[in-house]
Amino acid sequence: MPKGFLSIVLHAHLPYVRHPEDEHFLEEKWLYEAITETYIPLLKAFENLENDGIDFRLTLSLSPSLMAMLTDPLLQERYLKHLDQIRELPAKEAARTKREQNELHHCALMYQETFEDAYKRYRYKYDKDLVKAFKRFQDLGFLEIITCAGTHGYLPLLGVQRGSIRAQIKTALDYYKKHFGEYPQGLWLPECGYNPGDDWILKDLGIKYFFLDTHGVLFASPRPRYGIYAPITCPSGVHAFGRDTESSKQVWSAKEGYPGDYDYREFYRDIAYDLDFDYIKPYIHPKGIRTDTGIKYYRVTGNTEFKEPYIPHNAREKASIHAGNFMFNREKQIAHLAGHMDRPPIVVAPYDAELFGHWWYEGPIWLEFLIRKIKFDQNVFDLATPGDYLKIQPNNQPCQPPMSSWGYRGYNEYWLNGSNDWIYRHLHNLASKMSELANKNPGSTGIKKRALNQATRELLLAQSSDWAFIMKTGTMVDYACKRTRNHINRFKKLYGDIVSGDIDEEWLKNLEDMDNIFPDVNYEVYR
Repeated sequence: MPKGFLSIVLHAHLPYVRHPEDEHFLEEKWLYEAITETYIPLLKAFENLENDGIDFRLTLSLSPSLMAMLTDPLLQERYLKHLDQIRELPAKEAARTKREQNELHHCALMYQETFEDAYKRYRYKYDKDLVKAFKRFQDLGFLEIITCAGTHGYLPLLGVQRGSIRAQIKTALDYYKKHFGEYPQGLWLPECGYNPGDDWILKDLGIKYFFLDTHGVLFASPRPRYGIYAPITCPSGVHAFGRDTESSKQVWSAKEGYPGDYDYREFYRDIAYDLDFDYIKPYIHPKGIRTDTGIKYYRVTGNTEFKEPYIPHNAREKASIHAGNFMFNREKQIAHLAGHMDRPPIVVAPYDAELFGHWWYEGPIWLEFLIRKIKFDQNVFDLATPGDYLKIQPNNQPCQPPMSSWGYRGYNEYWLNGSNDWIYRHLHNLASKMSELANKNPGSTGIKKRALNQATRELLLAQSSDWAFIMKTGTMVDYACKRTRNHINRFKKLYGDIVSGDIDEEWLKNLEDMDNIFPDVNYEVYR
């Protein structure tokens, strides 16, 4: 029997970006980059472990908006076309670097192999469906796949209308069931944003657990006896797991954690900005905007503008060392905790999945090394999911968590500030109008039902936390503002058409084709 457990949670999410009207929409590259650099490398790591007969248990949260994009035929074909185009570049680079910059040649060959492998896996092995590829690992018992709110709405700021929280979650669970056959055990609250009372909605929908940031558990009332190293039970009976700060910082912090190591690949140095424009032009945006190609030849090196060439072998060796260090720290941590608790401790280490591979290129390799080392090089702890732990330890301390998030300063500040506060009066007004429509039009059919369902989609898309987040960060602000305004205005026209009884069917059809998230959504979720 292990002394305790480590629960690694990967939260995979991207905002819903789909523009059928423009084949070269810049923001769609967010998805393409994540597929190539994060999702396929993670699947490859899982397959390596499976092939070697190594059991593991991880939790993967797939947001509904991400699942919708990963299973959308238009985006699937566009990603293949993107790969087909971009994989020409490393082949050209292999020839160029051998002739002009031989010290970078091994990197060019690495990227050539990576892009070719991604293309073959995506097109032939996964048949373009990564959700199904991840589901296979859940069916095999390696993953516990959960989900989050429908469009990643930041629930504490949407809760003026409680129906908005229920609609976000119920829509997400129904969409999850469409892909996985049943509801998940757990839910990732977007941004770990919790407001007291939200757990009753989770309870009503059959959810057993969710996650909080560290202070969300530590500041609970009464104070948890075991801190963050055992779940607490909310008044509703739903369990809350707290993030372990120590294990989290080692992985996500670029300054104090592993990703900042000098041997790892430098994220901010892409060949799109180094090479001659005419040479690189076919592989960047058609309007001539230099955008990342994914080919980066340099390593972190240090806090300097001068960067040394990236050496894949050295980075892989460092990933192995860091995996061993992480395991050693968890051994000591869990052994110490076990000596002071009457139950096995659980260390919960949640991360944005896109950290692994996209931001931290060596992340998937590190994770694979870590799982192997946990299996063979120690006997203090096991990997477990929160669902696994609750089967072992179903009775936990009753506590009421406070409102909290894992954002800057731990509360609502990142999603409610001078850069984005203007959106909420609209979101609250639209949510009230949506409830009005749903209650006044029960059991609608035909074109009215279509319009009501599309109004639901527009409201859900406007509520995405990503737009407020982007406004605060100051990057792609125009796009985030435009998306918010577009969904608000589309909802308002739908509302007017529905109330008047004069629905513009041609316009509605175009809108259904454009904003086609959740094809089976039911507007009565707002009743």
